[in-house]
Amino acid sequence: MRRRTASSVPSEQMEKGTGKNHNTRLCFLVSLSAFFWVVLLYFHFVVLGSSTVDESVKLQPGPVNDELIPTLVTDAHPIDTHLETAPSRRIENYPESIPTHVTNSGHMNTDLESRPSREAENYPFIRALRTVENKSDPCGGRYIYVHDLPSRFNEDMLKECRSLSLWTNMCKFTTNAGLGPPLENVEGVFSDTGWYATNQFAVDVIFSNRMKQYECLTRDSSIASAIFVPFYAGFDIARYLWGYNISRRDAASLELVDWLMKRPEWGIMGGKDHFLVAGRITWDFRRLTDEETDWGNKLLFLPAAKNMSMLVVESSPWNANDFGIPYPTYFHPAKDADVLIWQDRMRKLERKWLFSFAGAPRPDNPKSIRGQIIDQCKKSKVGKLLECDFGESKCHSPSSIMQMFQSSLFCLQPQGDSYTRRSAFDSMLAGCIPVFFHPGSAYTQYTWHLPKNFTKYSVFIPEDDIRKRNISIEERLLQISPEQVKIMREEVINLIPRLVYADPRSKLETLKDAFDVAVQAVIDKVTKLRKDIIEGITDDNFIEENSWKYELLEEGQREVGPHEWDPFFSKPKDGNADSVDSSAEAAKNSWKNEHRDQS
Repeated sequence: MRRRTASSVPSEQMEKGTGKNHNTRLCFLVSLSAFFWVVLLYFHFVVLGSSTVDESVKLQPGPVNDELIPTLVTDAHPIDTHLETAPSRRIENYPESIPTHVTNSGHMNTDLESRPSREAENYPFIRALRTVENKSDPCGGRYIYVHDLPSRFNEDMLKECRSLSLWTNMCKFTTNAGLGPPLENVEGVFSDTGWYATNQFAVDVIFSNRMKQYECLTRDSSIASAIFVPFYAGFDIARYLWGYNISRRDAASLELVDWLMKRPEWGIMGGKDHFLVAGRITWDFRRLTDEETDWGNKLLFLPAAKNMSMLVVESSPWNANDFGIPYPTYFHPAKDADVLIWQDRMRKLERKWLFSFAGAPRPDNPKSIRGQIIDQCKKSKVGKLLECDFGESKCHSPSSIMQMFQSSLFCLQPQGDSYTRRSAFDSMLAGCIPVFFHPGSAYTQYTWHLPKNFTKYSVFIPEDDIRKRNISIEERLLQISPEQVKIMREEVINLIPRLVYADPRSKLETLKDAFDVAVQAVIDKVTKLRKDIIEGITDDNFIEENSWKYELLEEGQREVGPHEWDPFFSKPKDGNADSVDSSAEAAKNSWKNEHRDQS
């Protein structure tokens, strides 16, 4: 009896061809069979095995900052040993449902020309960058992860709303998702809906509530294009600016930074992908020393906070970690139609005044040109003045202010106690062309929201033209042709959607509001930084004191040089010009005038 071979070839086949050597054929068939099985096993374990392995990117720390970045393995369900000390909790008051877009990297389009190199795969943020490659995902490249902060950093402050201001009961202003009480349209100045008595310092809560409606929130931080920190920084410092020592003023900021640095998300970029919002001017967060008499807290001078982006209603021209966003106006549309109807109405208004000004003089500030502006308004037959001073004043009436702006072609916007004024946004909302006297009042502040070509929507008259040369504002404005005025007004009216904060309880359908513009700008900033890290691009020549200049650069430009506005932002050591010290004093004066406004 003959044995069956490994290839199980029937003995009847082997007995055919009796003219050949049987042993030779047997060896040949055994070899052929062995070769077949080797090829089959190789194909199964090597070729198929490599393509069926979970393609989720296994993130290891890349060369961003090896001292700050922990070893982190991230997939669709990230696991990290750091979570034992900082457990992940449900985001309070944020939507339970997350968009059902395909976000697992195993389902992403990996055949694009922009596919990262093998070296780039080692960066811990590469998965977030690659979300943009999934063309079927409308949130690709737009995801935001929101830290679930302990309530003492936000919601608890609202429960103690009476302590948020020394002179103002902020409780009514925190209602309606931070918009404040509705305004009645008694005089027909407003629309019938969407208008609220919004406090100018309420951006903290308005922005956070808008974030809850953001369409691309994610609980997977590894795909986030940026990370939001819902800390009410403005409300925090407002509680303690007067009558409290520096330890109390700094406490929450120090606790926040300590909490954030323990989170695994922080280690990915050392906080450079984090951002937060404060509805106050930057000088409230830039205390230079630990002297008890110095103003504000030192949040923006904390080493960790310097890595984050802080959105404030007035930023510093000399620092790189804060960015200007609009003051809130009284208008908070709930749908596109609210905005479009308002814009159309502003186009059709008859404007009987050439220019107008709403404000009070600053007799204690020798550099202020307000006194001269008020004098020119009083003397002009085509100028309108709404004086603001102690006691009852129409300046405290949103209806009176908006009515005057709606009746004016140009609205004068000199510096307030600091560079900026809420009035600038109220006037543009009314379709009134703003007239600025200092570039820090708008042009270097709101580069995300306003055109870099400021001549398209505004008039610039340098302060010294008023202070030293006493030029006539009326004559200067009359030099602009009616046709050009119409073009400029149309530009201002077209800007309205991106200058207002939509009602946080709803969502505009197609228009982008101030919130949308700011979030996209942060995403673009973080994305550019990540790409620069991968490509090894560094800003070795960056000069932080020239931060305001970098914001004015066109796409692709990196170098700055002398600028015509240098005299406005000089920082001589003798303190004879604008400086951080004088700006901090301005912040203090701003609070004094808030007290006056409530008188």
